[in-house]
Amino acid sequence: MVDLGAILVAGRRPRRPRCPDFCTCTKDDAMCEGAKAISRSFPSDVISLSFVKSGFAEIPKESFIHAPALHLLLFTANSFDLINEDAFLGLPHLEYLFIENNQIKSISPYAFRGLKSLIHLSLAFNDLESLPKDLFKGMEALTKVDLRGNLLNCDCKLKWLVDWMYLTNATVDQIYCSSPEQFQGKKINDLSPQSFDCITTEFASYQSLKFQSISVEAFTFGSDRYVVFAQPFIGKCSFLEWDHVEMVFRNFDDIDGTSTVICKPLIIDNQLYIIVAQLFGGSHIYKRDISDSRFIKIQDIDILKIRKPNDVETFQVDGESFFVIADSSKAGSTTVYKWNGNGFYSHQSLHPWYRDTDVEYLDISGKPHLILSSSSQRPVVYQWNKGAKQFERRTDIPEMEDVYAVKHFKVKAELYICLTRFIGDSNVMSWDGSMFHELQTMPSRGSMVFQPFTVGAWQYAILGSDYSFTQVYHWDAKKGQFVHFQELNIQSPRAFCPVSIDNREFLLASSFKGNTKIYEHLIIDLSN
Repeated sequence: MVDLGAILVAGRRPRRPRCPDFCTCTKDDAMCEGAKAISRSFPSDVISLSFVKSGFAEIPKESFIHAPALHLLLFTANSFDLINEDAFLGLPHLEYLFIENNQIKSISPYAFRGLKSLIHLSLAFNDLESLPKDLFKGMEALTKVDLRGNLLNCDCKLKWLVDWMYLTNATVDQIYCSSPEQFQGKKINDLSPQSFDCITTEFASYQSLKFQSISVEAFTFGSDRYVVFAQPFIGKCSFLEWDHVEMVFRNFDDIDGTSTVICKPLIIDNQLYIIVAQLFGGSHIYKRDISDSRFIKIQDIDILKIRKPNDVETFQVDGESFFVIADSSKAGSTTVYKWNGNGFYSHQSLHPWYRDTDVEYLDISGKPHLILSSSSQRPVVYQWNKGAKQFERRTDIPEMEDVYAVKHFKVKAELYICLTRFIGDSNVMSWDGSMFHELQTMPSRGSMVFQPFTVGAWQYAILGSDYSFTQVYHWDAKKGQFVHFQELNIQSPRAFCPVSIDNREFLLASSFKGNTKIYEHLIIDLSN
């Protein structure tokens, strides 16, 4: 007997999809030439699919989800230039993917997501200059990758590919860098992750303090970190502490005075002292009374010697504590003071009548030195005489007139100094064992500060300007000099100070005419 039900069911079976326009189909294969779009009506059991000389502009998301049996997919001599994310999603059996001789300029980071069975991938002879990071993530079955014929830019954005090539078991055909210049023509296969310098930094605006200041110092007292600004217009030393909850600097305490220009902290035997230098009303020394949580004045500084203080430096020699005040008045004298157990007394007066603008303490060849900058002569170098326990004039720095200030820094064991000029060129000089030699110059446009400083492993120098942007330079170890790094907008900067708190790095900038500013030092990985 004939089963009419079976005949009816068989009659309702869906018809096999017909071959799309512009395509030629066999039982297992399909090839499309000149197609205007990617059809979704291929037979579901097609195993091999090719597109040649097609007219579509991109491979859209889930373009082949209706052909899950595909083992091989080929695109060649097409005009599309973009592969979207999840373009090949739903192809669990795909083993061979050839995307060759097209005009691809961009690939989504997740274009190949889900291709866990892919063993051979070719992106050869396209217009690719880079590849998104982790493009091959999750494709552990890969045994062959072909990237030949692309104009690959071997910058930090491509470092991940070099890392991947070191770790993968897949074979990668020889590919070459088209740029940048230092890698041009080199085999990417021969590069190592260490070939790339992809870590850079930036000073990003973090906090603005609504007061003017002329100096800034950082210090640790007890287990806490503090900063202190000198505010000349209101005659105040403003102390700030770090708020570990709000993550900002907040007011801690003040020392009131008159035309305060320097607030210099000095810690002796766990006791905090503050040297308060003022243009009027004399200069004084305060100490922190912990029991009463306030600063108390303990000493006046000789007004006959210190008439117009311009800089203060603290230092130790043979375990004894000193500070020196550079005096810029015509009748004053730059003076070294020594701690005697109860207070500070005048230890030595250095050359009077020279109107010194800056003093810098530094170690040269294991011996204590001072460099005095003056508006009336070249910077003078003094060396400590251990027997006499005084500084003696050693030499001056030749051909360096009109230097406002000198600050030193070291790179490894090499000694350098930054010399500030208000107008003209500020200079970087290196010590050769017997004298300083000019290393490089930076144009100064109203500069009152050229300050070197370190943040972590990075060496910087910052050149302030009263008339333009402040210029930040970083030390290039290969060139052995500073290179321009960043510009900061600070009104009439006078001092800078790096501070490390809670595993974060900050740069504090005093401003004579605008808000005092705080910048955060950010580390940026360009390979991400």
